Amino acid sequence: LIGGSDYKLIYRHYATLYFVFCVDSSESELGILDLIQVFVETLDKCFENVCELDLIFHVDKVHYILGELVMGGMVLETNMTEIMTRIEEQNKLEKSEVTFQKAALAGISAAPARAVSAVKDMNIPQKFKDMKLPDLPNFKLS
Repeated sequence: LIGGSDYKLIYRHYATLYFVFCVDSSESELGILDLIQVFVETLDKCFENVCELDLIFHVDKVHYILGELVMGGMVLETNMTEIMTRIEEQNKLEKSEVTFQKAALAGISAAPARAVSAVKDMNIPQKFKDMKLPDLPNFKLS
C-alpha cells in the first residue's frame, strides 16, 4: 500500500507478475486486493496460466477483461463465471467477424457472376430476362 491523501497504489505479486491498481484514498484495500485476485484468476482462466507474454501480445483481451470488471471507476462484475461467459461470447464474435471478412474477400471475385444471376432471378418481364449479356471476366485476388 503506497499513496498520499488523494490516492493509494495497491499491488499484489503473483509468480513473476505484479498487478498495481491506483484508487481513491477512500477505497477499501481488502476490496481492491479481492478485485485484483478476481482479475488474475480470470486472466489465468482465459490464458491458461497467464504470463508476461500473454499480457503483452493480448493487451486487447486484457483490457476487455478489465472492462468487464470495472467501468467508470465502478466495479461491475466479480463473478468469474459471468466474466468468462462474456469473454467466450466476445471470442465467438471475433471469430465470426474474421470468417465473414474472409468470405467477403472471396466473394469479391465472384461478384459479377452473382450480379448477373441475381438479375436473371428477379421478378421482371421475360423479354428482359432473355437479353443476352456479355460474358464478364472473373477477377481473382492474390
